[in-house]
Amino acid sequence: MSDSSRGARPGHELPLLLLRAFQELIDELHVRLADDGFPDVRPTHGFVLQAVGPHGTTAVELGRALGVSKQAAGKTVAGLEAQGYLERGTDPSDTRRKLVRMTPRGHAVLTRSAAVLDELRARWADELGEQRVRDLEDALAAMTSGPSLRLDTPAWFGRG
Repeated sequence: MSDSSRGARPGHELPLLLLRAFQELIDELHVRLADDGFPDVRPTHGFVLQAVGPHGTTAVELGRALGVSKQAAGKTVAGLEAQGYLERGTDPSDTRRKLVRMTPRGHAVLTRSAAVLDELRARWADELGEQRVRDLEDALAAMTSGPSLRLDTPAWFGRG
């Protein structure tokens, strides 16, 4: 029996369904973040804050992690600095090295994002059942390679 006679979806629907699920989760996350006092944070900002990490990074390292130029990373940092999520300073171990670090507000938005995403996952588990969600996560992990988070995703979408 062929896939089409069994009602299998055409191949192009899988990436579109995965993308739609991602978009809906991220849209809901940002509605909730706005309600919680973070109205100016955007989906791309989450990738930047993750790349900065808890100990900070340089603009060059940030650009490399995000898959963008040092200049593009610097522009994003300037915006997040103006919004109070990041700050620039010197590396205590090498004063010639300039670091980008998260502020308490940057840490707070990442902490809140993690909690909201846990709540959204729980909603999926309530709707679909915990085992189905675990099976979905396991299947996606089995079909993908590398780290679970690609920080260069925004740049990857922009590739022509």
